[in-house]
Amino acid sequence: MPNLFDATKVRKADHPINPLFLKRWSPRAMSGDGVSEQELMTLFEAARWAPSTYNEQEWRFLYARSGGADWKTFFGLLMEANQVWCDKAAVLVVVLSKKTFTHNGKPNPVHTFDSGSAFENLALQGAEMGLVVHGMAGFDRDKTRAALNIPDDFSVEAMIAIGKPGDPASLPPELREREKPSDRKPVAEIAREGPFSF
Repeated sequence: MPNLFDATKVRKADHPINPLFLKRWSPRAMSGDGVSEQELMTLFEAARWAPSTYNEQEWRFLYARSGGADWKTFFGLLMEANQVWCDKAAVLVVVLSKKTFTHNGKPNPVHTFDSGSAFENLALQGAEMGLVVHGMAGFDRDKTRAALNIPDDFSVEAMIAIGKPGDPASLPPELREREKPSDRKPVAEIAREGPFSF
Protein backbone atom coordinates (compact mmCIF):
# COMPACT_ATOMS: atom_id res chain seq x y z
CA MET A 1 0.00 0.00 0.00
CA PRO A 2 1.16 3.62 -0.48
CA ASN A 3 3.36 4.83 2.35
CA LEU A 4 1.48 7.98 3.29
CA PHE A 5 1.90 7.53 7.02
CA ASP A 6 5.35 9.15 7.42
CA ALA A 7 4.35 12.82 7.50
CA THR A 8 7.99 13.94 7.82
CA LYS A 9 8.36 13.20 4.10
CA VAL A 10 5.91 15.95 3.17
CA ARG A 11 5.99 18.38 6.10
CA LYS A 12 8.76 20.91 6.62
CA ALA A 13 9.25 23.07 9.71
CA ASP A 14 10.23 26.74 9.37
CA HIS A 15 12.25 26.57 12.59
CA PRO A 16 14.22 23.71 14.20
CA ILE A 17 11.94 21.34 16.13
CA ASN A 18 11.88 17.68 17.07
CA PRO A 19 10.72 15.68 14.01
CA LEU A 20 8.09 13.95 16.16
CA PHE A 21 5.94 17.09 15.92
CA LEU A 22 5.90 16.74 12.14
CA LYS A 23 5.37 13.00 12.27
CA ARG A 24 2.13 13.32 14.27
CA TRP A 25 -0.97 13.70 12.10
CA SER A 26 -4.52 12.35 12.06
CA PRO A 27 -5.05 9.63 9.45
CA ARG A 28 -8.38 7.84 9.13
CA ALA A 29 -7.28 4.70 7.32
CA MET A 30 -6.81 1.83 9.77
CA SER A 31 -6.23 -1.86 9.16
CA GLY A 32 -8.67 -3.30 11.70
CA ASP A 33 -5.81 -5.02 13.53
CA GLY A 34 -5.82 -4.90 17.31
CA VAL A 35 -3.66 -2.82 19.63
CA SER A 36 -2.01 -4.75 22.44
CA GLU A 37 -2.63 -4.05 26.10
CA GLN A 38 0.98 -2.90 26.44
CA GLU A 39 0.65 -0.50 23.50
CA LEU A 40 -2.56 0.96 24.90
CA MET A 41 -1.15 1.37 28.41
CA THR A 42 1.94 3.03 26.93
CA LEU A 43 -0.30 5.65 25.32
CA PHE A 44 -2.10 6.33 28.60
CA GLU A 45 1.25 6.40 30.42
CA ALA A 46 2.38 9.19 28.11
CA ALA A 47 -0.88 11.05 28.74
CA ARG A 48 -0.51 10.86 32.52
CA TRP A 49 2.76 12.83 32.42
CA ALA A 50 1.12 15.93 30.94
CA PRO A 51 1.38 19.22 32.87
CA SER A 52 -1.64 20.47 34.81
CA THR A 53 -2.55 23.30 37.16
CA TYR A 54 -1.80 22.39 40.80
CA ASN A 55 -0.90 18.97 39.40
CA GLU A 56 -4.66 18.35 39.30
CA GLN A 57 -4.41 15.81 36.45
CA GLU A 58 -8.02 16.50 35.45
CA TRP A 59 -8.10 14.11 32.48
CA ARG A 60 -9.93 10.79 32.50
CA PHE A 61 -10.10 8.27 29.65
CA LEU A 62 -12.90 5.75 29.10
CA TYR A 63 -12.28 3.24 26.33
CA ALA A 64 -13.67 0.28 24.44
CA ARG A 65 -11.86 -2.29 22.32
CA SER A 66 -13.15 -3.45 18.97
CA GLY A 67 -15.15 -6.60 19.58
CA GLY A 68 -15.32 -5.97 23.31
CA ALA A 69 -18.42 -5.73 25.49
CA ASP A 70 -18.60 -1.92 25.29
CA TRP A 71 -17.67 -1.45 21.62
CA LYS A 72 -21.24 -1.06 20.30
CA THR A 73 -22.01 1.54 22.95
CA PHE A 74 -18.93 3.63 22.19
CA PHE A 75 -19.29 3.23 18.42
CA GLY A 76 -22.92 4.32 18.65
CA LEU A 77 -21.85 7.64 20.17
CA LEU A 78 -20.11 8.69 16.96
CA MET A 79 -21.70 10.78 14.24
CA GLU A 80 -22.35 8.79 11.08
CA ALA A 81 -19.54 10.58 9.23
CA ASN A 82 -17.05 9.19 11.75
CA GLN A 83 -18.61 5.74 11.95
CA VAL A 84 -17.77 5.31 8.26
CA TRP A 85 -14.06 4.99 9.01
CA CYS A 86 -13.93 4.22 12.75
CA ASP A 87 -15.21 0.69 12.15
CA LYS A 88 -11.55 -0.29 11.57
CA ALA A 89 -10.31 1.29 14.80
CA ALA A 90 -8.86 -0.99 17.47
CA VAL A 91 -9.91 1.26 20.35
CA LEU A 92 -12.33 4.14 20.85
CA VAL A 93 -11.64 6.53 23.72
CA VAL A 94 -13.78 9.19 25.38
CA VAL A 95 -11.79 12.06 26.92
CA LEU A 96 -13.18 13.70 30.06
CA SER A 97 -11.96 16.48 32.31
CA LYS A 98 -12.81 17.19 35.94
CA LYS A 99 -14.31 20.68 36.15
CA THR A 100 -13.46 21.42 39.79
CA PHE A 101 -10.34 21.29 41.92
CA THR A 102 -10.00 18.26 44.15
CA HIS A 103 -8.44 20.19 47.04
CA ASN A 104 -11.17 22.84 47.43
CA GLY A 105 -14.08 22.03 45.09
CA LYS A 106 -13.80 25.37 43.30
CA PRO A 107 -14.21 25.68 39.50
CA ASN A 108 -11.05 24.94 37.54
CA PRO A 109 -10.88 27.38 34.62
CA VAL A 110 -8.26 25.36 32.70
CA HIS A 111 -9.60 21.80 32.95
CA THR A 112 -10.15 21.64 29.18
CA PHE A 113 -6.71 23.12 28.46
CA ASP A 114 -4.98 20.60 30.72
CA SER A 115 -6.85 17.63 29.29
CA GLY A 116 -5.85 18.78 25.81
CA SER A 117 -2.24 18.58 26.95
CA ALA A 118 -2.79 14.98 28.02
CA PHE A 119 -4.27 14.15 24.62
CA GLU A 120 -1.29 15.72 22.87
CA ASN A 121 1.07 13.56 24.92
CA LEU A 122 -0.96 10.50 23.93
CA ALA A 123 -1.01 11.52 20.27
CA LEU A 124 2.73 12.15 20.14
CA GLN A 125 3.43 8.81 21.78
CA GLY A 126 1.15 7.17 19.23
CA ALA A 127 3.07 8.82 16.40
CA GLU A 128 6.34 7.58 17.86
CA MET A 129 4.88 4.05 17.96
CA GLY A 130 3.55 4.19 14.40
CA LEU A 131 -0.10 4.10 15.48
CA VAL A 132 -3.08 6.03 14.21
CA VAL A 133 -4.39 8.43 16.88
CA HIS A 134 -7.24 10.57 15.60
CA GLY A 135 -9.08 13.01 17.86
CA MET A 136 -12.75 13.73 17.08
CA ALA A 137 -15.42 16.28 17.93
CA GLY A 138 -18.09 14.49 15.89
CA PHE A 139 -20.06 12.56 18.51
CA ASP A 140 -23.11 13.05 20.73
CA ARG A 141 -21.97 14.46 24.07
CA ASP A 142 -25.33 14.21 25.83
CA LYS A 143 -25.73 10.61 24.72
CA THR A 144 -22.17 9.92 25.87
CA ARG A 145 -22.83 11.31 29.34
CA ALA A 146 -25.95 9.19 29.75
CA ALA A 147 -24.60 5.98 28.20
CA LEU A 148 -21.35 5.99 30.16
CA ASN A 149 -22.74 7.28 33.49
CA ILE A 150 -20.50 10.36 33.51
CA PRO A 151 -21.02 12.61 36.57
CA ASP A 152 -21.92 16.29 36.16
CA ASP A 153 -18.55 17.27 37.62
CA PHE A 154 -16.82 15.99 34.49
CA SER A 155 -16.86 17.63 31.06
CA VAL A 156 -17.11 15.41 27.99
CA GLU A 157 -14.31 16.77 25.81
CA ALA A 158 -13.61 14.58 22.79
CA MET A 159 -13.30 11.08 21.39
CA ILE A 160 -10.21 9.38 19.99
CA ALA A 161 -9.86 6.56 17.48
CA ILE A 162 -6.72 4.45 17.88
CA GLY A 163 -5.50 1.72 15.56
CA LYS A 164 -2.88 0.35 13.22
CA PRO A 165 -2.31 2.18 9.90
CA GLY A 166 -4.38 0.91 6.98
CA ASP A 167 -4.68 1.36 3.24
CA PRO A 168 -6.16 4.77 2.26
CA ALA A 169 -7.80 3.02 -0.70
CA SER A 170 -10.20 1.43 1.79
CA LEU A 171 -11.71 4.83 2.61
CA PRO A 172 -14.70 6.37 0.79
CA PRO A 173 -13.56 8.60 -2.13
CA GLU A 174 -14.23 11.90 -0.33
CA LEU A 175 -12.12 10.83 2.66
CA ARG A 176 -9.43 9.24 0.51
CA GLU A 177 -8.71 12.64 -1.07
CA ARG A 178 -8.17 14.16 2.38
CA GLU A 179 -5.93 11.35 3.66
CA LYS A 180 -2.69 13.30 3.77
CA PRO A 181 -0.83 15.32 6.40
CA SER A 182 -2.01 18.93 6.54
CA ASP A 183 0.20 22.00 6.62
CA ARG A 184 0.23 24.69 9.32
CA LYS A 185 0.00 28.48 9.44
CA PRO A 186 3.32 30.34 9.68
CA VAL A 187 4.42 31.28 13.19
CA ALA A 188 3.82 34.98 12.38
CA GLU A 189 0.10 34.21 12.06
CA ILE A 190 -0.17 32.60 15.50
CA ALA A 191 2.35 34.41 17.71
CA ARG A 192 3.09 38.13 18.04
CA GLU A 193 4.85 40.27 20.62
CA GLY A 194 2.72 42.76 22.49
CA PRO A 195 -1.04 43.49 22.34
CA PHE A 196 -3.47 41.61 20.13
CA SER A 197 -2.80 42.50 16.48
CA PHE A 198 -3.98 39.52 14.45
